[in-house]
Amino acid sequence: MSAPRVTRLRLSDFRNFLELDAEFGSMLIALCGENGVGKTNLLEALSLLAPGRGLRRAPLVEMARSGGSGGFSIVADLEGPLGPALLGTGIERDPGSPGPTRKTRLNGAPASSSSVFSEHLRLVWMTPSLDGLFNGPPGERRRFVDRLVLAIDPAHASRSAALEQALRSRNRLLEEPGADAQWLDALERQIAELGIAIASARRETIERLAAVILARREDASAFPFAELALIGETDALIAQNSAIEAEDRMRRSLRDMRQRDRAAGRTLTGPQTSDLLVRHGPKGIEAARASTGEQKALLIGLVLAHAHLVAQMSSMAPLVLLDEVAAHLDPSRREALFGVLAALGGQVFMTGADRALFKELPDEARLFDVMQGKVVPAMR
Repeated sequence: MSAPRVTRLRLSDFRNFLELDAEFGSMLIALCGENGVGKTNLLEALSLLAPGRGLRRAPLVEMARSGGSGGFSIVADLEGPLGPALLGTGIERDPGSPGPTRKTRLNGAPASSSSVFSEHLRLVWMTPSLDGLFNGPPGERRRFVDRLVLAIDPAHASRSAALEQALRSRNRLLEEPGADAQWLDALERQIAELGIAIASARRETIERLAAVILARREDASAFPFAELALIGETDALIAQNSAIEAEDRMRRSLRDMRQRDRAAGRTLTGPQTSDLLVRHGPKGIEAARASTGEQKALLIGLVLAHAHLVAQMSSMAPLVLLDEVAAHLDPSRREALFGVLAALGGQVFMTGADRALFKELPDEARLFDVMQGKVVPAMR
């Protein structure tokens, strides 16, 4: 199994970085600095080397440095499974376009999207925004599941985008008096095909993840195992029918529920209504009922299991991005976390405001100080 690693990262006009040229050699990297200096911005830049909108899901124009050109660039030197590679992405102001245009380059040549990077690199991440995952709205958990799928199946992003567009078109059409029935039929056929494909990809990923969790289960682990299940009308459809039958049933349901959806102002059938049920395995309770500390440990365990799944599916240890992951862990859990991360075999970037959070790191790890616009090696 290969272990891709970023050896150099160059940023131009990205967030608070005017120009940055930083070199990273080791596999375990801790980025330290006060709040607001750009630690998370560095992780976000790396996350844009994966399909999707990055770890903040922010509009691209918001990532351009205030007072800059209106565009930005990210270039990463990578040692990967296919040898050295140069991965680049960013946005440029195009005179012929009303807004900025995203550009992607692989080894200096234009590429269609960041999905092409998946042959060289896979990414897994965790941010403080996930701390409320188990108690938050279902939409947050759906996005979490989709991120899990995307790290394994880069085509999931295009299917999800196509479904969102088809749903918007159907909702608009339902608002029109005397809507064209044939056009609605065509949209509902497309929604059913995409919806079942998306739901099936989610189900396969969750089932594979559950198998990894079961195989690595340790009741005494610092990071308890989770029990997972997808719940929803579409999830029940694919559990009880073949894909073709599920598509046909979903298409008929969409047709029969036009009046209901028109009144609701949205489509109430499809994978956009599913939810992820998570249980704290050792305690046998729903994750939402666990304590804050237990939820954090459970979430870390999920992300680590996902990293193992990505490695298993892609034959590449993923790049792992962990934002403020150690802030609320006691010393014994921090030491356990760093040991598990080292055993993953992939490159890991972590952030923290206090150097003391990283004193349990193994000797081979490297510490960097992040200051306004700079990243410099620090003494351990």
